[in-house]
Amino acid sequence: MAKSNLAYDFSRYSDTNTAEKISKQRKEEISIHRAKAASAGSIMKFFLIAAAAVLLLSLAVEGKVETTAIHNEIAKQKEYVDMLQSENVRMQTEIESKSAFKAVEDYAENVLGMQKLEKSQIEYINLESGNVVEIPKENDNLFLQIKYAFLNFVEYLKG
Repeated sequence: MAKSNLAYDFSRYSDTNTAEKISKQRKEEISIHRAKAASAGSIMKFFLIAAAAVLLLSLAVEGKVETTAIHNEIAKQKEYVDMLQSENVRMQTEIESKSAFKAVEDYAENVLGMQKLEKSQIEYINLESGNVVEIPKENDNLFLQIKYAFLNFVEYLKG
């Protein structure tokens, strides 16, 4: 044997302590194996939790993206509605300007050649029999009378 300054632990070789040490070593081995199995399971749990977190985060982001897209579409439709309402106001103003009394009067005078009535052109009539005027019915020819009878019959059937 070589020269060394190492001390020997003689208690290792005694019979009473040997059984206790062997049981301690087995417990340490068991606990070491358990720690290894727990660490492998914890790594798997970590990856599963991380994957679930990434999945939830991506779902939340996708929801926000969809919400933003819907809000943008609503904004575009509101702009379109506003444009249509302003166009409606413009057209209403144009219709009112064309149908104003002055515009109608100018059209009648300039385009149709009409003139305003003068007092000398107005004729008044007096009725002897009250405020009722009876216009005698003109005698229509036979074909018109048949046509009117047929139209009256169709109108009667329609109700």
